[in-house]
Amino acid sequence: MILAACRLALGVALLALVVTAAPQPSHATTDTLKRSAQNMLLFPLDLALSPYVSTKAVVNMWRESDDSTAVKIAYPVFGVAWAFGIEAGASLLRGVAGVIEFLPGLVLLPTDSDMKPIYELPEQQEALVDQELPFMNVRFGVDYVSPSTF
Repeated sequence: MILAACRLALGVALLALVVTAAPQPSHATTDTLKRSAQNMLLFPLDLALSPYVSTKAVVNMWRESDDSTAVKIAYPVFGVAWAFGIEAGASLLRGVAGVIEFLPGLVLLPTDSDMKPIYELPEQQEALVDQELPFMNVRFGVDYVSPSTF
């Protein structure tokens, strides 16, 4: 009886795994490997520019705010520290996403299909450098703190 229940539970778990891991529709491009390489190569530049980008974002938000004088005095001090943490963490996540997408990118290369990006923020946010080349998009100094304008 217990063995039958275990087999049933295992069968249900396997069915759930197959249903949730079903392949997504392909987009008929080979951008996964390019995106992976771009994220792995450019995340160190994002990380290095984090202090500048976070300070710039906080100053821009500070200028646009209609807060009281006390908030305008206190905000930049804590805001820059908070924004730097966000920028640095998001830059590291960009590198991790590049590593995770590398193997699927190699597998999908001969199939002429693509997978959804794991981490889309580098493509959706403003960046200090944004140059589209035939072989990759060079985007670094990405502002992960400010609201998206795309």
